[in-house]
Amino acid sequence: MSEKPTSFSIKNWSQDDQPREKLRDKGKAVLSDAELVAILIGSGNRDESAVDLCKRILASVDNNLNALGKLSIKQLMEFKGIGEAKAITIVGALELGRRRRLEDVKHVEKIVSSRSVYDVMQPILGELPHEEFWILYLNNSNKVIRKNQLSKGGITGTLVDVRLVLKNALEVGATGLILCHNHPSGTLKPSESDKNITQKLKIAAESLDIKILDHLIVTEKAYFSFADENLL
Repeated sequence: MSEKPTSFSIKNWSQDDQPREKLRDKGKAVLSDAELVAILIGSGNRDESAVDLCKRILASVDNNLNALGKLSIKQLMEFKGIGEAKAITIVGALELGRRRRLEDVKHVEKIVSSRSVYDVMQPILGELPHEEFWILYLNNSNKVIRKNQLSKGGITGTLVDVRLVLKNALEVGATGLILCHNHPSGTLKPSESDKNITQKLKIAAESLDIKILDHLIVTEKAYFSFADENLL
């Protein structure tokens, strides 16, 4: 009996099983997530092909690409057949995908709904392991003219520098503000602190004829809008 090969290189697969050729001949849309990741790593291990290995990796994160993007190099290297170079390739490719999403939302100029706020802020906040609080500054056409991080690591009333927020608003000529922060826990329920901050900024902004248009709580897959829930 011939000796088993040390790895299942893509070059040795049948034509129908080669994801590189499949992409070339049939287009990228027909490939599964596992096949696309298999193109990145090139080969599997002694016991499984690159596609099978990638299916196993994806299954460990419930086939969620966002969750795959959160795995560290060390965590990826726990899978047999994934060395440091392959792990770095996967991490790098998924980071490019995340940045591509961020580039796409830069073309969103006008805020027309809470969903458009979420589309702008989810790539920035949705996958963070810590809390961040941001302010979107809008002109009278509801176009975003600036967005600033206000605090990082947690949200309390003491971390909100109302004077700085309003100073920035006056500098850029903003007539409306949208508050936005993330909940890494995934909960969409606003805390008392969230409500207090909203009211604190609303009262201060009104004295300068600047409106608080919304406050969004962002998670990886969903959001909560103060405006939609009539909490402003």
